[in-house]
Amino acid sequence: MPPARDPGRTAGAPSRPLAAALAAGTVLLDGGLSNQLEAQGCDLSDALWSARLLADGPGQIEAAHTAYLRAGAQVLITASYQASFEGFRKHGTGRAEAAALFARSVELARRAAGAVDRDVWVAASVGPYGAVTADGAEYRGRYGLTVRELERFHRPRIEALAAARPDVLALETVPDVDEAQALVRVAGECGLPVWLSYTVAGDRTRAGQRLEEAFSLVDGEDLVVAAGVNCCDPADADAAVRAAAEATGKPVVVYPNSGERWDAEGRRWAGGATFDPGRVRAWQSAGARLVGGCCRVGPATIAELAALLGEGRSTPEPGER
Repeated sequence: MPPARDPGRTAGAPSRPLAAALAAGTVLLDGGLSNQLEAQGCDLSDALWSARLLADGPGQIEAAHTAYLRAGAQVLITASYQASFEGFRKHGTGRAEAAALFARSVELARRAAGAVDRDVWVAASVGPYGAVTADGAEYRGRYGLTVRELERFHRPRIEALAAARPDVLALETVPDVDEAQALVRVAGECGLPVWLSYTVAGDRTRAGQRLEEAFSLVDGEDLVVAAGVNCCDPADADAAVRAAAEATGKPVVVYPNSGERWDAEGRRWAGGATFDPGRVRAWQSAGARLVGGCCRVGPATIAELAALLGEGRSTPEPGER
């Protein structure tokens, strides 16, 4: 049973900005939301993926957040990665209801955070355009859209998430410098802190741009509190962390996949896991201050990272992996 919350603190609200915490040391992210939801028995075969549960199973999302809190996570990423007004509309959800679902994604994470007596930051997930097409395009980039067109697509969803007052916007799994430019520009209109995280292959973005070019985009952007990579092979994260630190001078965010590969056509994961929590030491030495896991990295692995970082852990409940 968690300790009683200090009555002087607002439920779920951290005592300091994420940027201040990053300046003081390493902060632990959660892991993959979808794999934890599947471990809880949820069907994510719908094109909306985990975002469908914002309407159909909000309790499952809150339970998944709680599983990561038990493992020691200090940042919860919302279930809005694949959410969009266009995607909700295809499922018969009107604009007002869709806006409420965006807000619910933040509320669910905040409610889970309010059950523990420690700082927990809520990061509103803003996935790339390719995530919403649900065809694996986020692993290719270069959608044939201009920066302005991408801005028009992302603006309504960023505004809806920002209205719910998360602690930070997670501009994540970005495959392309053009989309990063659009996301950073639109997010800047909201005034919230953000982190920018590319998905990479080798020493380049998924669209083929050099990482030095990709990360230099946010050099001098004050609202960007961290830059780095996610949703990539763990082996590719090592060099990317160094590149992000050198190009931006900012704290680096890093949360790779398990090492398994996503087969977009077959809609399944293949290969074996290669995520080694021990890598966190090298990431820290290279400048990483916001660390965790992405797809197929579950509470048990986050608990291992927590132990390495000195955050402590509790034993995951049955079904949490």
